[in-house]
Amino acid sequence: METWRGIDATPEGWPASVVAVGVFDGVHRGHAALVRTAAKAAAERDARCVVVTFDPHPTAVVAPHAVPAQLASVERRVELLGALGVDAVCVLPFTKELSQLSPDYFVRHLLVGALHAKAVVVGENFRFGHKAAGDVAKLAELGAEFGFEVLPQTLTADTEAYSSTRVRRLVAEGDVAGAAEVLGRDFGVEGIVVHGAGRGGTALGFPTANLDVPAGMAIPADGVYAGWFYRDSLRHPAAISVGTNPTFEGSERTVEAYLLDFDGDLYGEHVRLDFTARLRGQVAFSGLEPLIKQIETDVADTRRALELD
Repeated sequence: METWRGIDATPEGWPASVVAVGVFDGVHRGHAALVRTAAKAAAERDARCVVVTFDPHPTAVVAPHAVPAQLASVERRVELLGALGVDAVCVLPFTKELSQLSPDYFVRHLLVGALHAKAVVVGENFRFGHKAAGDVAKLAELGAEFGFEVLPQTLTADTEAYSSTRVRRLVAEGDVAGAAEVLGRDFGVEGIVVHGAGRGGTALGFPTANLDVPAGMAIPADGVYAGWFYRDSLRHPAAISVGTNPTFEGSERTVEAYLLDFDGDLYGEHVRLDFTARLRGQVAFSGLEPLIKQIETDVADTRRALELD
């Protein structure tokens, strides 16, 4: 799969394409169905399948006071889109200038001029162009003018829509199992392993990997979860804590993971934590002894939740 950033970086001589356009935050099951439709349409038309996505989220430019929590980094989005079998992903930097392009200009110069679209696949609520002036009907009108077909997709499951908004709500509630139903996989957060307070490996006997999660990313509700720790090819079961460590009167919200049956140095590593099951909410304990007993229970519950026993 090829990737490039910015329409001007489109490889010279790029052939006819079927283009799927959207933010694709989280790449949930509705997004996946849309992209597979584009890949099928490309095969039928002897064309390449290209996904166009945006970075940062358009709301960060047009309404910065209302930016939603992000479900995946752009790098993770590209990885997930590539796993769906597309030929290329074009990441468009969403700037003020891009937000002010007319629907006609967007189609003429990006979809047709650079990507030579034979068909364009979008969600049924797709909007584009300055002040979201373009919709699916406008896109179809321009398609008739420039010679491409528009394939709008309905992103629903039964009566409830697949949506990034729905995933954010479920994650914020700590319902990681519900989020996984919409995503088609476990919800995950990424970050660099940094030094924490150091209590896990000393006072408690359960050393943790503390993640520095980038600002603006979605994080599950405070509590303890069973999940998986990923670093390159390493996949390891983990008991994950999200919260402020109230037993120690903490105030800063942290994400930390105890890797079961693991011994090693992870500082400075870029890793991902996938949340499989919520075990309990955050609790303030009266001292170290009851906290350690609860952590032992959490580890046992993690083994059961991950079907390790």
